[in-house]
Amino acid sequence: MSGIEEKLVDYVLHTRYEDLPSEIIDIGKNLILTILGTTIAGAVTEGCEVLTNQIREWGGKQEATILLHGGKVPAHNAVLINSYMARALDFDDGIRPGMHMGASAVPAALASSEVTGGCSGKEFLSAVVVGAEVADRINLVSNYDGFDPTGICAGFAAAGAVSRILRLNKDQIWNALAIAFNKSGGSFQSNIEGTLSVRLIQGFTSQNGMISAQLAKKGFTGPKSFLEGTYGYFHLYAKDQYDPQKVVGELGKRFEISKTLFKKYPSCGDTLGSTDAVLEIVRERGITPDDITQIDIKVTPYVYKLVGNPFQIRDNPRVDAQFNIQYCVANALLRRSSRLEHFEESCVRDPKIMDIIKKVYVAPDPILDERGETALEMQVFTKGGAVYSKSIDFPAGFPENPLTQEENVDRFRDCICYAKKPLPQENIEKLVSFINELEEIRDIQCFIPYLLYQNP
Repeated sequence: MSGIEEKLVDYVLHTRYEDLPSEIIDIGKNLILTILGTTIAGAVTEGCEVLTNQIREWGGKQEATILLHGGKVPAHNAVLINSYMARALDFDDGIRPGMHMGASAVPAALASSEVTGGCSGKEFLSAVVVGAEVADRINLVSNYDGFDPTGICAGFAAAGAVSRILRLNKDQIWNALAIAFNKSGGSFQSNIEGTLSVRLIQGFTSQNGMISAQLAKKGFTGPKSFLEGTYGYFHLYAKDQYDPQKVVGELGKRFEISKTLFKKYPSCGDTLGSTDAVLEIVRERGITPDDITQIDIKVTPYVYKLVGNPFQIRDNPRVDAQFNIQYCVANALLRRSSRLEHFEESCVRDPKIMDIIKKVYVAPDPILDERGETALEMQVFTKGGAVYSKSIDFPAGFPENPLTQEENVDRFRDCICYAKKPLPQENIEKLVSFINELEEIRDIQCFIPYLLYQNP
């Protein structure tokens, strides 16, 4: 009887576009739309141009395109910068507990289509969905305990997608996933300290998938029991406590990718509930910062450790703000919304924000674990003596409380409007049209000229 590894390998190898339900195809398209939008919006934020120049300086074989900025470089370096840009604003997709797979799977699949000389829209979409589904299922049983889920698990999404597009055989796919396991790494300490390595981890994950698949195609091997072995993934990252059915049960029928988070606000997924809660109170009660004496927020211990610490501005104010509940709540209260521009340094350093932050208190409450990772309770105390309470289990954008398709398209257009170096409007409309008609595209490389600052 096949083990878990073989079942996942067979899934990557044999799944076709025709096997995907229409609702999963729609999620795949939203995933691609989201990543293109966040890449365009993030292309000239902190570190992007520096990393682009470094990659050009490294040189090498001209295999794949650096999006927006242009030029071809080795595929593993193209995906490093393209994934970095896609994650730069933390407005990309996610899935509990904290894995970002689209910002690796989509750039890796796009770059590999250049390596192999092109692929159809159906195959591109299938590769992205299949890679993401494999990673999502492994992620489902993981116990990271401080490891960054993106750095540890999203490499499977990239490796699976690249393996499909490079047309690897069964043994090669198996080795690609096994090699990817050996390159996994990353810590949430980067998020807590607000460093740019949060984005670099996304790029490293994409490199992992690309390099692993390319090496597997050349005959390099990895451990067959990379998941269930004595020192396999499930021992290292699941504490040997996992349900095999969650990983491989109903493959092709139950889709974990359906649990993808498409964010309503541009900050860490674990700040979204607090943002939702305070904005609901603002809308319902019309309160202003001057009305508030104190805001008490209780969150799960996991969320508290990641985004509940006292706010401080360090080397990278945007990242500090993106990963902090106090800032996100103060920002939503002050500006009555949460938008990309609110995480720019000038907004983060606004003295009015710091005055509000002093009134926001965040504490862990283990009882909330029974309701799920994102559960929270908020109480807002006013000068008039009123107390407004809000309880949230699933913020907007999570699968239990999904955005409408119109809201997903609006998110994409918000990214385009925010871009400091925008693309021509005709490029944007062409990209949206391509995604809507993805099944009809003969070669996905047609996207690339429209993802460059110079007009095609």
